[in-house]
Amino acid sequence: MTDTQKLLESRPASVAMLFQDRVAATPDRVAFQYPVAPASGEGPDEWRDLSWAGSAERVYGIAAGLMDLGVQAEERVAVAAATSVDWILSDLGILCAGAANTTVYPTTNAEETAFILADSGSRVLIAEDGVQLAKVRDQRASLPELRNVVVIKAEDAVAAEGDPDGFVLSLAQLEERGAAYLEKNPDSVKDRIAALRADQLATLIYTSGTTGRPKGVRLPHDCWSYMGRAIEAIQLLKTDDVQYLWLPLAHVFGKVLTAGHISTGHVMAVDGRIDKIIENLPIVKPTKMCGVPRIYEKVYNGVAAKARAGGGAKYKIFQWAAAVAREYAKVTQDNYVKTGKRSAPTGLAMKHAVADRLVYAKLREAFGGRMEGCVSGSAALSPEIGYFFAGAGIPILEGYGLTESSAASFVNRIEDFRVGTVGKPLPGCEVRIADDGEILLRGPGIMQGYHGLPEQSAEVLEADGWFHTGDIGELSADGFLRITDRKKDLIKTSGGKYIAPTEVEGQFKAICPYVGSIVVIGANRNFCTALISLDEQALLGWAKESGLDGRPYPELVAADETRAMIEAYVKQLNEGLQRWQTIKAFRVLPRDLDVEHGELTPSLKLKRPVVERQFKDLIDEMYEGAVAK
Repeated sequence: MTDTQKLLESRPASVAMLFQDRVAATPDRVAFQYPVAPASGEGPDEWRDLSWAGSAERVYGIAAGLMDLGVQAEERVAVAAATSVDWILSDLGILCAGAANTTVYPTTNAEETAFILADSGSRVLIAEDGVQLAKVRDQRASLPELRNVVVIKAEDAVAAEGDPDGFVLSLAQLEERGAAYLEKNPDSVKDRIAALRADQLATLIYTSGTTGRPKGVRLPHDCWSYMGRAIEAIQLLKTDDVQYLWLPLAHVFGKVLTAGHISTGHVMAVDGRIDKIIENLPIVKPTKMCGVPRIYEKVYNGVAAKARAGGGAKYKIFQWAAAVAREYAKVTQDNYVKTGKRSAPTGLAMKHAVADRLVYAKLREAFGGRMEGCVSGSAALSPEIGYFFAGAGIPILEGYGLTESSAASFVNRIEDFRVGTVGKPLPGCEVRIADDGEILLRGPGIMQGYHGLPEQSAEVLEADGWFHTGDIGELSADGFLRITDRKKDLIKTSGGKYIAPTEVEGQFKAICPYVGSIVVIGANRNFCTALISLDEQALLGWAKESGLDGRPYPELVAADETRAMIEAYVKQLNEGLQRWQTIKAFRVLPRDLDVEHGELTPSLKLKRPVVERQFKDLIDEMYEGAVAK
């Protein structure tokens, strides 16, 4: 039996037990770093440390507090809050109480929040603030099973005023109740943890869904215990790492990272404010960070825009360095596949060294100076973006998984990554490619099914455990998986040609530094078109250089000069496509796509049907009376 097999087979029944073991093994090590705003409200945040022992004190207090509220094993406790240390400690408290966490995005509207709470049968809601509290307070009559709301921000918890029945209390009050409960029942939490079964429900994650009503994905304790050990086994995260976590914890990608954190015991710096990422990285100096492609695209576009703003010479140097980075990454990757060594010819290596001093070193400093690699998941990363970062010394390790597979089924390894693929399967995960190209998965990370939906569960889960992902892919002889598209997202033109829109979209994002989003249209049409939105900051920078400075964003996106600029990039894109893939017409959208308008999921995945409904008039306009050339 290998060390990996031993590690996986010896895993405890639950992540609560994993946490208990971690605290016992390294009580004094730093578990978390988190920002605290200065008391004056001015100046930079102060970053504080929390040890594993200190974390345990709070976690067990939350667990006991929930037990004091009457929460029983496998009953649901929902969390609606942004990413923070309090979110993670609340989640662990729920699990240590033997309950199951129902995750709710804080951006979810009141109607859908109520649906998730009702569908899951949640008894308690841990809410970030008064905004989240308000979503359920007005609908309390329709949520008879919801007994309490615990508000993380104490100033927004009004238990003493307006809640005579004690419906609302603060997280601090819950922990105080827990401490008192533990004084009377000192072994209560330990007993709940000891009683946990591997197949017991741990988490209900409602898929934000690119179509239809969200479904509750049932993930048992063994999913997280397995994921923690598997991440440790492949050393994706190591004990001496400092990981920067900003991803939404209501999403499975963020959630699985907490399991890896507990298993390896590294330092986790937590701040869910996306607008603080650039500011925080040089302070935290992480060695690892996980994100979604949109973040890496924005970083790349931001660097390109900054270089362009520095004048023609600087921009030419950047363009040259970017081309060298891509060439270097491609050549060294090809050589690694052939020989096992990431080598490059002398001439290319010398050019790369010069580009490193001029461009790449500054980029690495912006990431904190210690970044060994980033992980990308949730959607497809453009290979050209991947090659750029790999060549610049910050490899982006693309991975693959779904909510239904606990997020991490495949991932590239730092020592063996291949741009354009999602890597090899995690140990313990089986993969099969069906006759139609669909990826099937089986293993300890696969869900039990959809909550209360046996028919829909049976549609994707076979009796022998194989899960139908709905994604199309190809598996190389040495085990690397390449995702070609979503089965349902493949476009079939009226001429019978199949097109993978994400492939075309990814290529455009790699060549156009001003794009926010691009949506390729063409299903049942005789040619392809595109809706293109522009990143506001990047576009304003371009406007300044192009004699359009001072114009507001809405005016800029409608300008003839902007259209001509985008048209040039579309022409460049088309030169690298097959004839039937080319974009024959496009429209620049009046704003970027976003979560607020429902066009992106909270994890920033594109909701194609929503976009096509929202901008139906523009799509019809592109096809009206048009004939493909």
